[in-house]
Amino acid sequence: MFQLLWRPRTYKRTSQGNRDFRARSSDRDAGTDRSRVNSILEAIENALRATEQERSGLDRRVEDALARAAVTIGNGTDEYLERDALDSHHQDLFGTEISNGQRRLKELATTLTHFKFLKAAVLSRFPDLNPPSPKN
Repeated sequence: MFQLLWRPRTYKRTSQGNRDFRARSSDRDAGTDRSRVNSILEAIENALRATEQERSGLDRRVEDALARAAVTIGNGTDEYLERDALDSHHQDLFGTEISNGQRRLKELATTLTHFKFLKAAVLSRFPDLNPPSPKN
């Protein structure tokens, strides 16, 4: 069975002596390469857009939680001494919400930086590539 694999391939010769095998045109190869790189850039753009949308929405929610927490604190100088247990409980909940949101915002900022670096790296490796326009 393995003897079949060792046989050299033979090509039929035409009347002019040429073989049947022909390579694709360089234009077609360039188009294939562009298509592959564009699909990578499109994936990076989609990830950038989704991350930015998540960051924007989370930022609004954190700002809202900060505003609600400020309202429950009160404005007296000794408010923390006379605060009801329920208000203290809400302050603790807001504090947890806010710290989790701020942690995630930092993670998203790092992720955005990484995605932007990936995009710049791809564009620098393929300088004659026209990147696809971002979709809104």
